[in-house]
Amino acid sequence: MSFTGFPVAALDFYEDLEDDNSKTFWAAHKHVYDESVKAPMEALVAAVEKEFGPAKLFRPYRDVRFAKDKTPYKTHQGAWFGESSVYVQLGADGLFVAAGYWQSETPQVERLRRAVADDVAGPALERAISEVTKKGMTIGGQRLTRVPSAYPKDHPRGDLLRHKTLTASKSFGSPEWLQTKRAQTEIVKAWRALTPLVTWLDTHVGRA
Repeated sequence: MSFTGFPVAALDFYEDLEDDNSKTFWAAHKHVYDESVKAPMEALVAAVEKEFGPAKLFRPYRDVRFAKDKTPYKTHQGAWFGESSVYVQLGADGLFVAAGYWQSETPQVERLRRAVADDVAGPALERAISEVTKKGMTIGGQRLTRVPSAYPKDHPRGDLLRHKTLTASKSFGSPEWLQTKRAQTEIVKAWRALTPLVTWLDTHVGRA
């Protein structure tokens, strides 16, 4: 199956699922999920695999064992490309793309902070962030409320030192092209725009 876009039925499915997140609804509409969400996402993944590597499609079921919210189903479908650190998601609110490091082990966090504080790597990160934000991306990630104690509170890159993880993303909503093959072009274009940030992270933080 070649990728031809995400049909309106996919967005409608998630809007309805937000209103009725029950096993009864899921059982009655699983065919819509399979045909309008899962199949197009699998086709997209296959279409871009050569450039971005294999992807993990996340399961539609929530892990509710330790959650206060016991609704059983996720209200979006995501795919994560581990080799290139890019992500795509479809939900009731439309298309969302992102890239970066969502989860970091302690050694990675330490390397991130050292690089941010470095007189060469730090300004390089600022340039990378400037480049991606000029293309409409939003910087995100887990952050501390204060600059880590090992660094001066008035450090010129104090805001970046607060990051434990670092990502960038863009929400597209549901433009008309989402239903067409152009969606693949726009997703790939966004991922390529995020390359400066991913390259900096790969160079100075590393994935392990």
